[in-house]
Amino acid sequence: MQSYQQALIDFALDRQVLRFGAFTLKSGRQSPYFFNTGLFSSGEALRRLGSAYARRIVDAGLPFDMVFGPAYKGIPLVSALSVALAADYGIDCPWAFNRKEEKAHGEGGSVVGAPLAGRVLIVDDVISAGTSVAESVELIESAGATIAGVLVALDRQERGQTDQSACSATQEVAERHAVPVTAILNLDTLMEYLERRGDRADDLAAMRDYRARYGA
Repeated sequence: MQSYQQALIDFALDRQVLRFGAFTLKSGRQSPYFFNTGLFSSGEALRRLGSAYARRIVDAGLPFDMVFGPAYKGIPLVSALSVALAADYGIDCPWAFNRKEEKAHGEGGSVVGAPLAGRVLIVDDVISAGTSVAESVELIESAGATIAGVLVALDRQERGQTDQSACSATQEVAERHAVPVTAILNLDTLMEYLERRGDRADDLAAMRDYRARYGA
């Protein structure tokens, strides 16, 4: 685990972005933890989250020309990432996001920000069924651009849309669209963090049980 990953988990716990307990996911599964980037809801929180996104994508060495955030959660994420790339690495990267409904007046269209062009990196929070990624891919490719990859905050490393699947949701997205999917954190990282702390044995045990039942 890198120091910036540990710092992000510490901060996520402090802001209750990462919580432990019993949570019903959209899939219907009962999860012992929940990660909600929507609670990074202040300027300082977004600054720190954006820096973590920027660090991860620079470390991954993935080539891209611009970044794109699917509405709605992807909008602040792609904005924070763009600011961090410029401030931390001197990379002045174009960014854009989509509207849920196409605008018929003013400048019109369904995309706000830089025109979609070149290799576009999709930035989101957590991949569940991959619906927002599929919609983004369609929008980007219809503009004549290509997909550079997908960057998310957390890979839950659990089986995808069906319990019979051997692949995680992120692996399904990577295979379906033939692009790399990169995450700042994953379930293994969270479990390693809990092991190092040593004061959340019950939470760690619940996560191990969940991994054994749903892990990919």
